[in-house]
Amino acid sequence: MIGRETVRMTENVPTTAQVQDVLNRATHVVIVEGSPDEVDSIGLARLVVTGDKIADLARHLAIVDGGTGDNCRCRGWPTIMVHGAYGETACWTLHHQTGLRGIGNCDADLRDGPALTEWLARHGLTGSQRAQERLAEEEAEAEQRRMRWIQAAPAGLADAAADVSQPPGRDDEAWSRQLDDAEDRLAALVQQHYPDAIERIRALLAWAGIRSRESSGGSMWYDIAVLRQLHYESSDLVLAALAARPPSPAQLDGASELFGTLEWTKVHDRHLPEPQRSMLIGHIQAEGTDAMRRRLSWGYYGAERTVD
Repeated sequence: MIGRETVRMTENVPTTAQVQDVLNRATHVVIVEGSPDEVDSIGLARLVVTGDKIADLARHLAIVDGGTGDNCRCRGWPTIMVHGAYGETACWTLHHQTGLRGIGNCDADLRDGPALTEWLARHGLTGSQRAQERLAEEEAEAEQRRMRWIQAAPAGLADAAADVSQPPGRDDEAWSRQLDDAEDRLAALVQQHYPDAIERIRALLAWAGIRSRESSGGSMWYDIAVLRQLHYESSDLVLAALAARPPSPAQLDGASELFGTLEWTKVHDRHLPEPQRSMLIGHIQAEGTDAMRRRLSWGYYGAERTVD
């Protein structure tokens, strides 16, 4: 997730009027497709804006007055250097191609980020356009993955799963509180719909296994929420649930995720008793993912360590 620093000052908030004032006094503007510390790189595309084009640029740099109240820690790009009669008067960057940085005391959303991206592309700077296209693809993939996770939820838990998996908004603190509440509701429903501990654990293991087969890599907050539910269970019951009857491949996938977490290994080490050890190692050797096999080579699940 993006790290942000919340700005608590109310003075010098960014406004479109400030942007217009700076550009009204500009003799030329240089836009470089890179961050501020890269502007001298020869290989970066750049645009020099003069004359009436400056006013045109100013219209496309209109922002939502008041700003976001946050300062993202990323550097931002392209870099917009405004020059007046006596040298550079301002240096701004675009934030994720949707905001402006460097005006006032915090970041500010552009009123029409796509229009600015199109304007830059028409003038030969296509980096923002390509970045937006990649971002749209990533967002679509992330949403598809989220929907697969919701659809894999055990019976009766889909609505709670949708709440837990809601993507973060701009207000990280508010989102975190909402996530805590959603996880609490999920935990209550898990107990309600699956009062038998063995059946509950087996259902959660199958759900946890969804993450291991995702190609996009990395655990999402909602994947961790399921593992957290399993950490609440007695370790003896978790092992009993695997031994109660032959687990499905999805349940073994979930077990490989659970037994590879720091929360589990810190308490129980990497060893597993039989028959769970043999079942899990056999599953991983036969049809495990690369991540599972790496953990196996590192000595997880009671396997013999094969790499240093």
